[in-house]
Amino acid sequence: MSEFEILDNPIWFSLKTGHRSIARVNGRAGRYPSDVSPFAALEAPAESAFADLAVLVDPQEGVGMCSAEPIQASPDWQVIRTRPLEQMVCMRFQPAPASSPLELAEADLPEMLALTAATEPGPFVAGTIRMGRYFGIRSESGRLIAMAGERLKPEGFIEISAVCTDPEFRGRGHARALLNFLVALIFAEGKIPFLHVKSENGAMALYKSLGFEVRHTMQLTVLVRR
Repeated sequence: MSEFEILDNPIWFSLKTGHRSIARVNGRAGRYPSDVSPFAALEAPAESAFADLAVLVDPQEGVGMCSAEPIQASPDWQVIRTRPLEQMVCMRFQPAPASSPLELAEADLPEMLALTAATEPGPFVAGTIRMGRYFGIRSESGRLIAMAGERLKPEGFIEISAVCTDPEFRGRGHARALLNFLVALIFAEGKIPFLHVKSENGAMALYKSLGFEVRHTMQLTVLVRR
């Protein structure tokens, strides 16, 4: 397997490597605790792997998978929705003057949850902060107005996620500053940054300007155990 092939199944390899301390794994299936993330994965989409996953998922509970190819679910599972996501990898980076955003902690969770609820950057629940480091920018009044952080951690890579800015404060370079800081931090640790974004998201232009390139169109699949 080449260095980048693990990104074809990023959740599985994150559960098996960078996040193995919080992963719940059964045979050829794994998931994050429900209070951390709704993400789950299979080593390969075989019926036996779906059976392994069923042990980890309650009836009628939904989980999300990210794969390089569409997933054909076994009869015990119902596909609720699918959609493509562009997987982007940062291969070249020219750091701008570094800012020093505030590292966020559990005490900041109420504001983080409010900001992600208002901007919908992707799944973010109370325990998501356990997946990595999160950084934010506050207004002069002390209000959290922008944030970004780390999510999946397959070996050799770190995913940037939860990039969001309060609508009232957009257009002021907050997302760029946070991304520039995170990308520099990840590269300094010898890892490669990557992320997932909807193709219609205008932020793709920002990501490209920072050196991110589309590697593959992934498939997000949300399933429920019957």
